[in-house]
Formats: sequence, structure tokens, C-alpha cells
Amino acid sequence: MSFESLSALPAGILFALVTSITPGPNNTMLLTSGVNFGFRRTLPHVFGISAGVVLLMLCVGFGLGEAFHRFPALYSVLEIASVAYLLYLAWKIATSGEVKLRNGERRPMKFYEAIAFQWVNPKAWMMVLTAVTTIHVSENFGSNVMLMAVVFYFIGLPCICLWAGFGTAMRQVLTDPKRLRIFNIAMALSLVVTLYPIAARLLS
Repeated sequence: MSFESLSALPAGILFALVTSITPGPNNTMLLTSGVNFGFRRTLPHVFGISAGVVLLMLCVGFGLGEAFHRFPALYSVLEIASVAYLLYLAWKIATSGEVKLRNGERRPMKFYEAIAFQWVNPKAWMMVLTAVTTIHVSENFGSNVMLMAVVFYFIGLPCICLWAGFGTAMRQVLTDPKRLRIFNIAMALSLVVTLYPIAARLLS
């Protein structure tokens, strides 16, 4: 690893920190899950997000990024699907506040569901596409992708844990069903707001 590559590492760490800790679909859902289910039951969701971002980054870095470059329409289709799915999730949060199984049992998002969610999470796509294409912590492309995946995992995991922990800390305040309903509606609206940049681009 050259000196120039090493000098890019702080930028990569800072980018991972800022994008992981700021509001977005993942953090909004973790906050809501912390309130509704507590920290321990939200942990599979937390680890699923971290694993999903790493998997997405590796896939983008080793093939999908080039596919989107050659066929921009594919990315537009992904954006439309992301908007549709996130609007559906916002509706579910606003109306029930909790994800439900088919048999009616209330539960948080599972590990594999959180991994799969990253594929329709527009912020996750923005994070990995930017990291893979603009931050070079290694002169070798493959090594760069893997190093950024490691950075995002170890920087992002504690960041998103904070959101789940904050939601858990708010449980005592939101024991009243009316306050919980207001909170869930507010979180649903926040989730919709995160879609503004992608919606504006699609409508322009």
C-alpha cells in the first residue's frame, strides 16, 4: 500500500462514519425497532444491515457497478423499486408500528431480511457506489473494494447500534399507545423524506 493510498484511508473512514451515523432508511427502522422491540431483539436487524452493506459493496465492486455504468436503465429500475418498497414499509410502520409474520405474531426484522433490504435501500447504494468509485485506499482495485468493505463494517456497526440503543432508551417514554402511534407515524414520515433525492431525480 503506497503513501498516497494510506493518506486516503482517513477520508474513507470519515465517509463511512458520516454516511453510517446520519439518518436514512436503515437508521430510521432501527430506531423504530428499538422502541417497539428493545435492543436485544433488534440485534439481528443490526448485524443484518452491516453484513448486507458489505455484501452489496463486494457485489458492486466486482461487477454490478460496471453493469450499471453500461446499462443506466437498470439503475433507474432499481430506484423505482426502492421507492415503491420503502413507501410500503413506511405505510406498515405508520399503521402498525411493528413488522408482522403471516400468522400475526409481531417481530422485528430478521438477519437475512435486513441483508436483503440493502438491495432496495437507495442510501446503501449511494454509499457503496461512492466508496467503490471515488475512495482509493489501495492501488489494487480488488483490494480497495475489500478494504472499504472492512472499513464500513467496523465503522458502521457501532454507528447503527447507537440508533437501536436510542430507540430502546425511548421505550419508557413511549409506553402510552397514543404516544407510540405518534412516534411510529413520525418515523414513517421520516422514512418517506429520505426518498426525496431519488424521487426528485426520477421526476426531473
